[in-house]
Amino acid sequence: MEKSKALETIKHLREFSKKRNFKQSVDLIINLKEINVKKQDSQVDQYTVLPHPRKKKLKICALVGSELAESAKVFDEVVVQRDFPKYQANPELINALTKKFDLFVAQANIMTQIATTFGRTLGPKGLMPNPKAGCVVDPGANLSAVSAKLQKTVRLQAKKEPIIKVSVGSEDMGDDDLVENIMSVYNNLVHSLPQEEGNVKSVLLKTTMGSPIKIGDKREEIEAKLKGKEKPKKETKKAGKKVKQSKKEIKNE
Repeated sequence: MEKSKALETIKHLREFSKKRNFKQSVDLIINLKEINVKKQDSQVDQYTVLPHPRKKKLKICALVGSELAESAKVFDEVVVQRDFPKYQANPELINALTKKFDLFVAQANIMTQIATTFGRTLGPKGLMPNPKAGCVVDPGANLSAVSAKLQKTVRLQAKKEPIIKVSVGSEDMGDDDLVENIMSVYNNLVHSLPQEEGNVKSVLLKTTMGSPIKIGDKREEIEAKLKGKEKPKKETKKAGKKVKQSKKEIKNE
């Protein structure tokens, strides 16, 4: 994929996306082909570090022993080992944590106790600290560096469908930072695929509430596709009165 085409699509995305009352994320969608994700050895599940943070800060909770209790304060909340029995006795406290935090960081040498205490709740929710993501740390780790890296780490996953969707930034980021994040994700993924770009069907960008735009499409093509998705409102008469039928939302392909 050419960087210039991705950059052009970012500009189109800004042009055709409606303004919202919040900062929308910018999502990268990669449709795969000739990959059977029903087979476990063909599934995609990897992490990559973006060149630039995505603006929206991830909330992180640390599960650590006394060695890291002080330095772990760089994270949003710290649960220290001596308090683990309280959480084990009351799983609702762990449920409350899962609603507050995007990631959990664990101290490596107490991982067994962390798994025993928190595993039943964090595991099914996909929140168990993952060493591949850099979420399992040694007692002597530089947690400021760990925190900064995690803010730029994204997961590329295709297990049920041959589609990868990942947030690469937000609309208030500059075009250059966005395109570098996009190219970083794309290149890291492609190099891990059996046929590299031969396994990529299409690549699209979208904002949180916007329609997907295919990278490489010209402005006229984008405009035509978006107009084609618009369904005009019709009027029907009911009991002598005109009733406007609401426009149905059209799913993106």
